[in-house]
Parts: sequence; structure tokens; C-alpha cells
Amino acid sequence: MQMGLDFTLVEELVAGVDEVGRGPLCGAVVTAAVILDPNRPILGLNDSKKLTEAKREALFDEICEKALSFCIARAEVDEIDRLNILQATMLAMQRAVEGLSVTPKLALIDGNRCPKLDVPSAPVVQGDAKVPAIAAASILAKVTRDREMSAFELIYPGYGMGGHKGYPTPVHLEALARLGPTPIHRRSFAPVRAAYEAREGVSTSLI
Repeated sequence: MQMGLDFTLVEELVAGVDEVGRGPLCGAVVTAAVILDPNRPILGLNDSKKLTEAKREALFDEICEKALSFCIARAEVDEIDRLNILQATMLAMQRAVEGLSVTPKLALIDGNRCPKLDVPSAPVVQGDAKVPAIAAASILAKVTRDREMSAFELIYPGYGMGGHKGYPTPVHLEALARLGPTPIHRRSFAPVRAAYEAREGVSTSLI
């Protein structure tokens, strides 16, 4: 139920929604939806990419404590490969909004498009720098995914996942070519598909 953005509605029970992990070659795409409590303000909310790791970690705990409602959701690697990354992201955003314990009057989605929702929604380009609830969602999503990638570094040593968080950096691409893909790599992404084909000697192209 997408609508044009009317800031007269942006007063209460507004859910901010954001995602982290569309670009990486491995791991889930993680989303969050947050309804802030106007009676419990949180200082320092901003686009998670503009904050230090220490600041994100501190705000993560404060958001979880003070938000009126929040939900962290995800789409797994097999869903990304089956649906494509855009549709998997939309699915994860749906799950985040549907998982809120309080039904929002409006969902503001970071970016230029909205998932299909049962509540009114509107996209906000660069919303994580403009709308506090979206900024809060971006922090929850990024901290959650970064923690997961750091844990994967212990399970899959040699890939440097704790550093690059799954993004296609030179370090990651070199490790992918040298060690091959892991079970958490996205086969539908070209560098991973190429690594599978190089190791198996056959085409593993996916639809």
C-alpha cells in the first residue's frame, strides 16, 4: 500500500525500515524496522555507515531498550539465489514490518521503492540520513550483520570476513579464487558463480 510521502503523518507510530547486505558476495541480507518512542529520544542517530563501530554498538543497545517496537529480519542465501537480491531484500523488509509488535500507521522505507505491505508506505531516498527511525533501523541491521560476518570468520578462516563483511574487496576476491566458495556464498552472484565453475570445471549458471 504505497503512498506519497506526507510529513503531516510523520508524528507517531512511524516505522523506519532499512537493509544491509545487498552488495556482499556472501551471507544473508538483513533488514530492520523500528518505531521510535517520542517520549524516549535517542541522540546521535544517523546513517549507520557514517558512525564508528563503537558508536553503532552503543546505539544498538539504546535502540533496543528505548524503541517502542523493533524487529530484525532477513532473507537467507538460498532465498537470495532463488529470488534475486532485490526480491529477497523486499521479502526481508516485509518480514521486518510484519514482525513489529505494534502496527505502524506508516512505514518509511530507505531507498526508491517499497515492498508490498499491509500498511501505508513511502520510499525516502537517503532516508537513513534524513529520518531518525530509518537511521535506527540501519544501525540495527548493520550491527546484526557485521556481528554475523565476524562470527563467520571463525567458521571459514582465510576469507577475512570480519574485515570486509562479505563485500567484493580484493582480499575477498583473492580468497574466493584461492579457497573456493563456502556454503554461505551467493551462487547467483557472478564472482561466486565463476569461482564454482573454475573449481568444478562445469557451468553452474543459475536462472
